Amino acid sequence: MTETELAGRRILLVEDEPLVALLLESIFEDEGCVTIGPYGDLKSALEAAQNAKVDAAVLDVNLAGKAVFPVADVLRKRGVPFVLLSGYGKTQLPDDRRHWPVCGKPFRTEELLSILRGAIAAVC
Repeated sequence: MTETELAGRRILLVEDEPLVALLLESIFEDEGCVTIGPYGDLKSALEAAQNAKVDAAVLDVNLAGKAVFPVADVLRKRGVPFVLLSGYGKTQLPDDRRHWPVCGKPFRTEELLSILRGAIAAVC
């Protein structure tokens, strides 16, 4: 395991596609992170965002047709950095949320990790 600034961090994972969730879990494990989740529906994701001890989050923008923005709002209020995953990039975000960090789908591992590190650094 390589030591990085992500090692030891608890990452909330909200993703409703099982194969993508498995890939993300593997990526986080390789970085030495602890994955909290994955959560594939808005209700369980909101509960985790409100109650789980997490250091950062990766959130799929579209959860079975429902926007993940309520989860992001909870995390933002808690001061927890997050990255949104979107097949549409920032164009899917409302104007008042386009400043939020987004990683496009499909993603490259290093790109996602770089955006996640940047989101964490911006809050710390």
